[in-house]
Amino acid sequence: MLGVMPMMSAVPRRAVFFVSDSTGITAETLGNALLANFPSFSFQRHTVPFIDSLQGAHRAVVDIAGSHARGLRPIVFTTIKNPDVVAIIAAAPATRIDLLRGHLTELEDALETTATQQLGQFHTVGDTEQYFTRMRAIEYAIEHDDGQSIRALDRAEVIILAPSRCGKTPTTMYLALLYGLLVANYPLTDDDFHLDGLPDPIAPHVHRCFGLTSTALRLSQVRQERRSGSTYASVSQCARELRRAEDLYRRHGIPFLSSTTKSVEEISAVIMQAFRLRT
Repeated sequence: MLGVMPMMSAVPRRAVFFVSDSTGITAETLGNALLANFPSFSFQRHTVPFIDSLQGAHRAVVDIAGSHARGLRPIVFTTIKNPDVVAIIAAAPATRIDLLRGHLTELEDALETTATQQLGQFHTVGDTEQYFTRMRAIEYAIEHDDGQSIRALDRAEVIILAPSRCGKTPTTMYLALLYGLLVANYPLTDDDFHLDGLPDPIAPHVHRCFGLTSTALRLSQVRQERRSGSTYASVSQCARELRRAEDLYRRHGIPFLSSTTKSVEEISAVIMQAFRLRT
């Protein structure tokens, strides 16, 4: 008689709350950076922004407590300045990690002053010139996305080259939005691979070019979502384009990397390091 195999139970998802007196972006970014160190755990994430009043704090505690009642003790990441609001959140049945307090105290000691209690300070416009620099960079990125315009390419701080669907656009927009860099991107097609050199609009700016590549299988999967069953999305076509692109990068001394296993943040960091664009 065959024994009955016990069913494997799924790993329970731990509730995680990002509670902020502003947009929650800082809490999400820092909290997720910490959670990434525990890949074997499964998390159910909740962002609770604009908790800047006692009433809002009490509502957040109700949500946190409800999550606790349904399973494991929740984890709460907070970026809240008001001590009265913090005290209410601290009473929730959860493990609370204050992402500001210890660091603010250290800075207060170093600067010999007290931190401002103004809410959302990190996400205010602050430096007006920096704000407009980023807006101009976004406009430039949109105009020069996918080779739509070759106007003012001499102003580009970076020109990203790659076959279609290798990650040019998200990387371009990230560098523009986060760092205010003027970035253009240019698609490499079969016609470009028959040239002796780089495409004419790009050739004068080779020293500012950075290439992206991928694996044929991954690129095919991405292209299938756009044009399923087409030659454009076939593994053979993808392999041919990638091989020719990498050959082009090497012939012209263009730095490049594979976007297959890299996030936009990682790709952008490598590009900034390659051209020494870090501020």
